[in-house]
Amino acid sequence: MRSALDERITLKYGAGGEAMRTLIRQVFLDGLIPQHPNGDIGLAAMDDGAALRVGGRWLVVTTDSHVIHPIFFPGGDIGRLAVSGTVNDLAMMGATDVLALTCAVIIEDGFPRADLIRIQHSIRAACDEAGATVVAGDTKVMGRGELDGIVLNTTGIAMSDRVVPDSGLRAGDLLIVTGTLGDHGMAVMAERHGLALDADLRSDMAPINGLVRAALAAAPGAIVAMKDPTRGGLASALHEMAGKSGVGIVLDEEALPVTAPVRAASELLGIDPLHVANEGKAVLGVRPEAVEDVLAALRAHPLGREAALIGRCVAERVGAIILDTGFGRRLVTEPEGELLPRIC
Repeated sequence: MRSALDERITLKYGAGGEAMRTLIRQVFLDGLIPQHPNGDIGLAAMDDGAALRVGGRWLVVTTDSHVIHPIFFPGGDIGRLAVSGTVNDLAMMGATDVLALTCAVIIEDGFPRADLIRIQHSIRAACDEAGATVVAGDTKVMGRGELDGIVLNTTGIAMSDRVVPDSGLRAGDLLIVTGTLGDHGMAVMAERHGLALDADLRSDMAPINGLVRAALAAAPGAIVAMKDPTRGGLASALHEMAGKSGVGIVLDEEALPVTAPVRAASELLGIDPLHVANEGKAVLGVRPEAVEDVLAALRAHPLGREAALIGRCVAERVGAIILDTGFGRRLVTEPEGELLPRIC
């Protein structure tokens, strides 16, 4: 019998962690075709997108809704977020050349026209960075108080010769993160709550398809799993990758790249940077013989200069993320709910 708590959807179900995955499995997968006979990747895979066979290539499709608060913050806004998040989800499937985006906008009555124009400019600038184009869209207006300002939904499509799932890890593979952790979530948290922190906190938000393209080209076939650590941070992304792949993961705490401002804010607020959202980073699972080539390609790109080798996959403790502190080891938990709701 389901508990009373399960009868109501709470914020924890939008946090990108196990609670959200459980909701999807219990509700949204019901009656839907899980996997096609020709190897298509569908909703049941719960990856960053779907991949459908078209001739000898893959058509990759992803969709995302964006409800961030506040809509403007250091390093970006909801428009840049919408494009970056969708382009990055395509890239995490190996599809780095975007065919097209769609964008649906739901606006609250009374929303300032100047802010809407500012958001449109951000969408256009992010598209230019990603080499993407918005080809279709929709606009709706809701009554005052029926919506908190504005919501964007974006869908992306791309073609790829090879799909990279998030479940391809095996024991011995190494893990790379493409840059510093926690920048986006901490910047939004500080802006939302008016925290007077003596630190320059800025979102890392960016379309990283060019960065991923360079990494894939540096070692063809050697990158076997990818995930962007958004809601739930690196901890949630690694839990999902490890569970699907049937491996354990050991992280080197000293190797985790965290800026001084994010580390200071994390210590002040009592929040683990591994649980904080990122919007311009990826975690890559790489065969060990290719890790130096991948790292070199990442570090040669402006968005990958802080790329770091952070851990390895092991056959033991399947699904567990273990942090090696240098003095001992501890389990890294996956947050049940979002530390900061409406982060992306």
